[in-house]
Amino acid sequence: MNNPYLMIDLLSAIYWFDEALQAGLRAKGHQPASRSQSMILANIAAGVQRPSELAKNLGVSRQAMSLALGEMAARGLVEIEPDPNDRRAQRVVFSPRSVAIRRDAIAVMTALEGELAKRIGKTRLNALRAAFAADWGLPPLEVAEVQAPVKKPAGPKPGRAGKSRQ
Repeated sequence: MNNPYLMIDLLSAIYWFDEALQAGLRAKGHQPASRSQSMILANIAAGVQRPSELAKNLGVSRQAMSLALGEMAARGLVEIEPDPNDRRAQRVVFSPRSVAIRRDAIAVMTALEGELAKRIGKTRLNALRAAFAADWGLPPLEVAEVQAPVKKPAGPKPGRAGKSRQ
């Protein structure tokens, strides 16, 4: 990892987890999910149920989300049902047929966190948890343009050359 921007390191970490999760699920006999399907499932596990909210969180159109959810419903991972709180809306929930893959995914993720603790240390893992659990507030809508530091031209150092002797 070690990139100049934190966002790239965060993405690399997500890819590390997702690739290991997919490998673990394949080893347990499950058909692998695409990365976008993994992200949809993670959002549902976090309590996001509306297709429009899923689309917004993943930065895709509602049509693309509808397609992805249709594929996932056909695989028995999710069900799309009327929202009991809003007759005009739908919600996405885990399918009863997804119990085994969800159970295995939790086991794999738990093992991955244990492996990560071995690799980077429990203190660092706990610091990551604390940093990600902290309230970051709403994303800023405007970020002041930050300019790269201006390098001063090389020249005589103060107190040396360039000072006249008196």
